[in-house]
Amino acid sequence: MGLANYLKNRQPLVTKSFCYGLTHDQLAHAYLLTGEAGTPLKETALFLAKSILCDHPNPLADEECITCQRIDRDEYPDFIFFDGEEDSIKKDEIRDVVNLFQKTPLERKGVMIYVIHLVENMTLEAVNSLLKFLEEPSPWTYAILTTQNEDKVLPTIVSRCERLRLILTPRKEVYEEAISLGVNKEDAEILSAFYNDGSLLKAAAEKEDYQKLKLAATDAIDALSRSPHYARFIFEKDVMPLVSSKPAARFMFDLLTLFFRDIVAYKAGNPISLTSYDKIIAEAAKKLPHVDTSLLSIMTLRGEIELNIRVGLILTHLVNVLTKE
Repeated sequence: MGLANYLKNRQPLVTKSFCYGLTHDQLAHAYLLTGEAGTPLKETALFLAKSILCDHPNPLADEECITCQRIDRDEYPDFIFFDGEEDSIKKDEIRDVVNLFQKTPLERKGVMIYVIHLVENMTLEAVNSLLKFLEEPSPWTYAILTTQNEDKVLPTIVSRCERLRLILTPRKEVYEEAISLGVNKEDAEILSAFYNDGSLLKAAAEKEDYQKLKLAATDAIDALSRSPHYARFIFEKDVMPLVSSKPAARFMFDLLTLFFRDIVAYKAGNPISLTSYDKIIAEAAKKLPHVDTSLLSIMTLRGEIELNIRVGLILTHLVNVLTKE
């Protein structure tokens, strides 16, 4: 669909508000972009930043000009992006932004922008440093922050930003759009739980890392149905090597959550979402004990990934829970 069309068709309020600010020179100096998991927060934040800096906006970014391309290549010195999805954002990183953005912009546009994706994943010290900067921004500076959980963002941060909320598109619509773009059924069923736009879903389905994680997750579910000993072997051999990073670990835990929700549903006689894997799910529902408590454990341990506990320890704990007889 393309991000400009996605915003126009699926997020009209966000589009109208931001376009008004662009065309009337009334942009806020800080925006907080909110949305549930699956909404393209990061992609939208980057697109809105490009729209401020674009050489030929109409009024949003054309994504083809030299400036837009330089931002994509991380070659634009007056633009900085922090990804809280990758790791916690530290005080030193925010301090470096503050020091840099107090200087005169290098580009002739005369505008400096920083994007912080998932601001809830900042350390408390980093939040305090950011708060001081938000209180007294330089006149040429814009901030775009994103969050999947506004309740975890300090009210003092929220109050200094103009809020833009992305509305979640029904999963069925995303699935159908992905299928129309050529995504196979199994990937559309899985990834429609993670992506709220068919084009982004298609791009994710084509990534090798995703395919490896999907295979490892399905092999793990199948192994759990066979025996605890075999399951421990598969987790150690196939799963653990793939989840050394936080993003990969989050995705693996979310995949397991997706499968176990269907196992619980199947056991209760309810419809499942991953119909492409109905045989694996049916076998697991028949053979696995305590699936409700296993699902709860997966979801609880998923939250510990953000606590800077070693991912390997968290996964080992999970394997012990899932293979307990």
